[in-house]
Formats: sequence, C-alpha cells, structure tokens
Amino acid sequence: MNTIRFKRLSENRTTTDIIINFFIAAVALFINGFGIYLTVQANIGAAPWDVLNLGLSKTFGILYGTASITVSILILVIDILLKEPIGLAMFIDAIVVGKSVDFFNHFDPVPKTDNVFAGVVLLFLGLVVIGYTQFLYMRASLGCGPRDTLLVGLKKRLKKIPIGAVSIGLLSTATLAGFLLGGPVGIGTILCALCQGPIMQMAFKTLSFDATVIKHQSIPESIRVLSHQRVA
Repeated sequence: MNTIRFKRLSENRTTTDIIINFFIAAVALFINGFGIYLTVQANIGAAPWDVLNLGLSKTFGILYGTASITVSILILVIDILLKEPIGLAMFIDAIVVGKSVDFFNHFDPVPKTDNVFAGVVLLFLGLVVIGYTQFLYMRASLGCGPRDTLLVGLKKRLKKIPIGAVSIGLLSTATLAGFLLGGPVGIGTILCALCQGPIMQMAFKTLSFDATVIKHQSIPESIRVLSHQRVA
C-alpha cells in the first residue's frame, strides 16, 4: 500500500476506512498486550501502570485484564470530565489490551525468567513489541489511549508544569498505589519508565512516522462518517 493510500486511509473519510482502521487498531492492541505480557514475564518489576493492574489483581483476586479494564474505564471517565476528545480506539484500548494479556497468561508461552540478565532482555523485547504496535494503533487515527489522553488533559490545566513532570507524577502515583496493593516493583519498573518512550520513538523513526501530524478522529466525527455525512 503506497503512502498516498495510507494518508487517505488515516483520515477516516469513509465507513470502509473506519472499519479497516478499527480492525488494525484492535489487532495492534492485541499484539501490544503480548508485549506487556513479556515485560511482566521478565519478572524484574512491572511497568508503572502494570504495577497498579497487578496490585489490583492480587488484592481483589481478579484477572489482570479485569483490573486493567477497570482502571482504563475510570481514566476514560476522567478524560470525559476533562472534556478531552474521545475516539473509538480508546474503547478498544480499554478492553483489548487487558484481555490480550489474560489470553497469553492463560497459555503462558513464555516462562518467567529466573535471573536479572534474562529479565532485562525479555523486558526490552516486550518494550520493542509495544513500540511498534503503538505505531499501528496511532496510525489508525481513531483516538489516543485513555492514559495518554489523561496526560494531555492534565498538562492543559497545569500550564506552568512541564509535561515530563506531569508524566512523572502520574507514573509515580500509579506505581505507589500498585506497590501498596502488592504489585511488583523493581529494576524493571525503572527501566520501563525511562526507556519505553525512547524505544517507542526509535520505532517511529525506523518507520518514518511522525505522531504529531496525526489528527485523531473523535466519536462524533466517526458517527457522522458512519451515517454518511461529511466531516469538515
């Protein structure tokens, strides 16, 4: 598929475009869940939001996916209250990723590592998978994830605070809450917090993808297209 076709597809001008991108986002997020599964199986401490999900899972005896969906829905509610734009893919993100991790946990294709070196290797492999699947998800242009939207929404309201500081505050809060609930905190938590962004940026660079030029379609805009009305 050529660049022009990709560009037109990402604009979601037709019902077909939205259906294709919805499917692409769902598949990408399912594979993204495999990347998260790998970072957990690294067994050296989970990523900040996963510390929270795993802490909730341990405390309440629920599946990781159930915990993840609960947290995502709560964040979605906050995003809506902040009046941030909500896209169709945000709901896919909220549901598919967590249940994908449950799927891989059920079949358990990759055993947990038993030493730090192997854990670091597996963790970075998981982060690479996450980085490249994030490209496909964002390329669908149907909305950012609930957590990214929350970060942007908070930054808009905390204008004097750098977005990096806002991000650190969010990640620290998730990590602390998860730790208090019994979630696994370790060197992997620090590596995820420090390296996930740069690895994602590396993935985008190798694919010549600029996330800043993507205009995500909101749900009202998607509805207008699906009802055969033109989007301005």
